[in-house]
This record gives sequence, C-alpha cells and structure tokens, in this order.
Amino acid sequence: MDSQRSLLYVALIFVCFMLWQAWVSDHAPEPSLTSAPTGNAASTAGTPPSGEAALSTDVPEAGQGQMSAPAQSSPSPQTAGEAVTVGQKIHIKTDVLDLEISTRGGDIVSAKLPTYSVSVERPDEPFELFTTEGSPYIAQSGLLHDRVSGVMAKERAPNHYAQYQADQTDYTLAADANELKVPMHWRSRDGVEVTKIFSFQRGSFIVDVDYEIANGSTQAWTGRAYYQLRHGPISKSGSMMTGSYHYTGAAYFADKYHKLPFKKMAEGPLALMVTGGWVAVVQHYFLSAWIPRDQSGENWLYSKVINGVVPEYLIGMRSAALQIAPGTTETMGTRLYVGPKLQKHLEELAPGLELTNDYGIFTVFSKPLFWLLSKIHAVLGNWGWAIIVLTILIKLVFYKLSETSYRSMAKMRKFAPKLQALKERYGDDKQAQQQALMELYRKEKINPLGGCLPILIQIPVFIALYWVLNESVELRQASWLWIKDLSIKDPYFVLPVAMGITMFIQQKLNPPQPDPIMQKMLTAMPIVFTVFFAFFPAGLVLYWFTNNLLSIAQQWMITRAIDQQGS
Repeated sequence: MDSQRSLLYVALIFVCFMLWQAWVSDHAPEPSLTSAPTGNAASTAGTPPSGEAALSTDVPEAGQGQMSAPAQSSPSPQTAGEAVTVGQKIHIKTDVLDLEISTRGGDIVSAKLPTYSVSVERPDEPFELFTTEGSPYIAQSGLLHDRVSGVMAKERAPNHYAQYQADQTDYTLAADANELKVPMHWRSRDGVEVTKIFSFQRGSFIVDVDYEIANGSTQAWTGRAYYQLRHGPISKSGSMMTGSYHYTGAAYFADKYHKLPFKKMAEGPLALMVTGGWVAVVQHYFLSAWIPRDQSGENWLYSKVINGVVPEYLIGMRSAALQIAPGTTETMGTRLYVGPKLQKHLEELAPGLELTNDYGIFTVFSKPLFWLLSKIHAVLGNWGWAIIVLTILIKLVFYKLSETSYRSMAKMRKFAPKLQALKERYGDDKQAQQQALMELYRKEKINPLGGCLPILIQIPVFIALYWVLNESVELRQASWLWIKDLSIKDPYFVLPVAMGITMFIQQKLNPPQPDPIMQKMLTAMPIVFTVFFAFFPAGLVLYWFTNNLLSIAQQWMITRAIDQQGS
C-alpha cells in the first residue's frame, strides 16, 4: 500500500515541480537592477540627451567623469525596423552565417543560420535570429564622444544613426579562405576617420566588431564604444505542462549569471559597472551576446525600454573611455556571438555564458549528465541511441537503490493477504490495527518506506535529465528511427502510448491497493501520463519509456525471487 502511494507521490512531485518552475519564471522577484552586486560603483539616473539624440533615446549618453545610467522609457518616434530603412543593406555570407548589415549605423539587421533549418519540414529554410520583420530583433553598436553632446556629438563620433560608406554591397567567404573582413567608413568634418570592421572566421558564429579611429583633427579625441541588443515585444512561448516551456528575454553576467525578463525592464533600468561581463538576449536553443575580448576591463551594463508604436527592449554595454591624440590611430572593439547555444563553445567564450542553457536549480546534475550524453553520442553517432544508453547507465548507478525499493514492494505484495486480514480483524480499531501492522513489518523485515525513499533520492537526477533533453540545442532536429526530431513530440504518439502501457504493467507488479479511492487514482495514472507526455519532446518520452522497461525487468526478477521463497 505504502509503496503504491509512493509512486503516486513521486508523480505528483514531478508535476508540481514543473508548475512551480513555470510560476517562478513569471512571478519570482528579480534582484535589484540599480546597483552592482559587487559594489564596484554606484549608478545614478541620467538626463535625456539633447539635439538629435533627444529624438533617439536608444543612444546611451556619454559624459565626462562618471558615466550615468541611460534614460528609461523615453518616447521614441522610430521602431527598430524603421530606424534601418534609410540605410543600404550589405549582404555577408559565410559557411555558418548569412547576415545583412545596414550602412546606417552598421546595425546587423538580419542574421540567418544556414546550418540550422527552421524545422525538419522546411530543411532548406534557414533559421533567422535577427530580423526587422514582425517583432524586431537587431544588434546595434556605435561610438560616443565624451567631451561634446547633442548635435556636436554626432559630428565627432558615429552612433548607430550615422551613415557609413561601404566598399561593396555583397561579401562571401571564399571557398579557400578562413577569414572575411567587411569595412565601412565614416568621416567627420574636422578630420576624424572611423572604419568599422566586421570580421568573420570559417565555422564560427562570432562576429568581431572593431572601430579603427584615425584622429586627423587638431584636438584630442576622447570617446567610448557601446554595444546593444534591441528586441521587440514577445508572446508566451510554450508551456511547462507540454515540456516546451522556455525562457525568452535578456540576460547578463555580473559576477554571476542573471536573467532579466523584458517585463522587468519596464520596472527600472539596469545600470551596473562590472569587470568583464557580457549582455545577451536568450531564447530556446539560440542566443546573441556582446562579449568583451578583455574580461579584466571595466564595462558599463545598461538596459531600458523604448516606447514607440510598440515597446522595444534594449540591453547593452559601454566600454571605458579611450583618448586618441591628434595625428594618431587607435582601435577598440568587441565580439558578437549570434548562433546556437552550443555548450562547449560557450564555455570557451566567456565566464558563465554556458549558463544560458537554462537547466534551472538542477544545473549541478544537468551539466555532467549532458557531458556524459555527448560522450556517448560521439561513439554511437545518434542522439536517440545515446539517450537509451544513458538511461541504462543511470539505471545501473541506482540499481541497488531500486533493488531496495522493489524488494520492499515485492514483500508487501507477498504479504498483502495477511495485511488485509489484519485490517478486517481489527475493523475500526485503528490503534490496534497499526500495532499489529508494525509487528508484522518487524517480524517479516518489511520496511514500509523502502519503496518511497530510494525513488525520492533519484528525483533530482530525473528532473535534471528532463532539462538536459529539453534545453540542449544539440538534440534539436536529431532523428531516431521513425522520429525526425527528438526535440518535439512523437508525430505518431507511439512512444507516449508505449510508455503508458509500461506504467500499467508496473502497476500490476505492485502490491494491491485496499483503499478504493487510491486504487482509482493509481488506475488513472497511466492514462493521465500518456496524455501528459503525448506533447512532450520525444527524447524525454524515450528516456521515460526506456527507464520503465528496465524497471519492469528488474522488478519482475525481484518479485519472482521473493515469491519463490518460503512464506
């Protein structure tokens, strides 16, 4: 009886955990956005810029001395899509990136990933990360002059509204080349020349963005670079109850990883001085991130909301100031990552960037599980078979714990008639009935909690693997037998139905349940879970089905051995 209840409790705990995760994502309070966690610097709200910048409050203000926080939620007459229509589009194509850059500001306004299709049904259509269509999502960068403001500022430093000149309108990485550089040119009236250079490497999702600043004026040039990601409003994507919930929003690193949902930006600006750090926009499987090359330098992180026709959300960073003497040339720049959340590559790029693979509170278990899964895949070459082998290995690790659980259930099953006889003998005398039960447990060496505790210990591992299979881009569009994509539901519902059947068989191996209400609940569980898992990613259901098959085999052998023993 207690063993069957433990199965129900485990199922309820699993469902409640997913509901709790969804609630936390929507309602949990965020850390304060107006002070750095490290206490490196305080921040103060800045005043809106003057001149042209007053019409474009998405340009962070730069001034002498201490930097001020960008103005929040100031009206802007332009959306990101409108802001780039004036510029000419420059097309760049490498083996893994297909981009469009506007000559207005050098904004990256379109980013397609040729090696990642939209879906298995549309294999020739590349996934598009940046776009000006629908909800705009673009990468912007520019320079700010520290000693002038307003109209004069745009004449001495090109922000992302400046007009650049391009050498050509189409660039392609040559078949025999490993690098491609795309220069764009800007010149001020007093002789300051800026070349904005985009650099691409074969096989890399990193875009190096550099500013080569030649000061041909008679005065020292003092300024800084800024880099920001601009995203339009989003709708809810997925549901925890269908296994497809995923976070879409901003993120940043300031000593530790922080998520910054777009709706939180409206409550107050982010304004932090940090060492190193990075800013990103994260979505299921993919991300874009501005990552400083020098993780030891200081950078100013900021966020704000632009209220136009539709709200737009900015998260960005500003570099430290650079002074260039007359007649000299200096270079400043950073890196932009735009691509899939490939864990091995993200770990190498910057501290904490791999945490954008959101495994939640069970990351400590999920990371080694993914590492092991990827090693198995390297040998087998198929993610479906890798999941099956990983399930077998996990089952072996917990074999002894499972054996304890199944032995307890087998003994409960064997002595079920005696337990029922005791209940009938003592009737409503619950105290005498409980004493008799405990005496029977002691005599027959039955642990009524033996079926529950081992399963509870395994729950963190099960949930951690759930997140690995649900969040890892490596499994996106991975095929196995009849399933074309393990990251989405089984199109024929074969695995969910098979899993429901295995749950029904497991129930038959468990001791009978004398409580009629509990029995009805247990009988309904295979049906409920079949429907529940019908819309889960097939990789998750494959794991659960394989685990059930192994559990049935182990439980059957143990039950058979117990039944063959003398009474």
